[in-house]
Amino acid sequence: MKITIKQLLLPLLSFVLISSAMAKTNAEATTTVALPTPTVAATPTLTPAPPELNAKGYVLLDANSGHIIAEKNASTHMPPASLTKLMTLYIIADSIHNNQINLDDKVKISNKAWHMGGSRMFVRAGSKVPIKDLIQGIIVASGNDATFAMAQYIGGTEPAFVSMMNQTAASLGMNNTHYSDSNGLPTKNHYSSPEDLAILARAWILNFPEYYPWFKQKWITYNKIKQPNRNRLLWRDPSVDGLKTGHTDAAGYCLIASAERNGMRLISVVMGTPTDSSRADDSEALLNYGFRFYESHKLYDANTPLTTPRIWFGKTEKIGFGLTKPLYITIPKGQYKKVKATISLSNTLKAPIKKGQSYGSVKITLSGKPIASEPLVALQDDPEAGFWSRSIDHVSLLFHSWF
Repeated sequence: MKITIKQLLLPLLSFVLISSAMAKTNAEATTTVALPTPTVAATPTLTPAPPELNAKGYVLLDANSGHIIAEKNASTHMPPASLTKLMTLYIIADSIHNNQINLDDKVKISNKAWHMGGSRMFVRAGSKVPIKDLIQGIIVASGNDATFAMAQYIGGTEPAFVSMMNQTAASLGMNNTHYSDSNGLPTKNHYSSPEDLAILARAWILNFPEYYPWFKQKWITYNKIKQPNRNRLLWRDPSVDGLKTGHTDAAGYCLIASAERNGMRLISVVMGTPTDSSRADDSEALLNYGFRFYESHKLYDANTPLTTPRIWFGKTEKIGFGLTKPLYITIPKGQYKKVKATISLSNTLKAPIKKGQSYGSVKITLSGKPIASEPLVALQDDPEAGFWSRSIDHVSLLFHSWF
């Protein structure tokens, strides 16, 4: 009777497969990852408490990391006044980005848009105005007429557009926001929060950088009427380049501002201040505090391998694992030496491995306290190898688990 090599090996392979399956080889390992060397080594400084402001609520946030540096009543519901228009402009930018509308499209102004009260761009009923002009009217003049016209143009009706606003807010994680109109005029069940508006401003900056320069325009002249941007910081501080003011009796004076200094971008949201000048002063105080006492660091790029572990039973023996987006941190100045990065990943990763799926995490600590965590994902697929390759890996893995 002739016995083949395969018949001789099958009992051994069966034993190995059973033993390998019983072996406890899925323990998670934690390893330290090297941090990049900072371009400038900041001197450690004392970090005082944030400035006390005469505002109902505020947030100071790092645009890159999303870290909140300072806050007061960050998640409290407050009337947003014309800060509402930042969401209207977000949907306009998204529609342009997706080629649904064009900057040169002309919008016919309805009688209802023409009759809107409050701040106005002074468009005329029946006229056709290019979208690029209406955008300037919304940002600089805070025109309720221009805002309503764009809501009708994109949504068909303002209620339909408001539904788009609420859906977008939900998708961005603005959990303390509900819109009832497109412009911020006092309406029932219309509210937001400092933190939500900071989230929206950050999304604006990260998702539509090509359109963000709209917000630094200082003047608009339309129908021979010249109007200034109400964001006083555009004249006062050259590092400030956005975003939007708001005011009603119920909301008080509000301002979302953003500035960039030495590669660090901060967003401040101030709501419910008593005067026009106080919203600018409070915003400036917050921004100066953040830039003076905090620093931002980019630790890792997206889609760059941070580790290349062994993959068992796969066609490729080793593949890279990394992040889906850049990882930034915000820390008090001079504390970078106390930052540590670790990777948590299974000791035995087994094919099939799917690109983009999370298999572990990257955790960042400052003086032992967690400050950031991101999923560690596979940067490529690794399908299962053939039978014999997998069998050899079973033998190797069994010895690996034993020793």
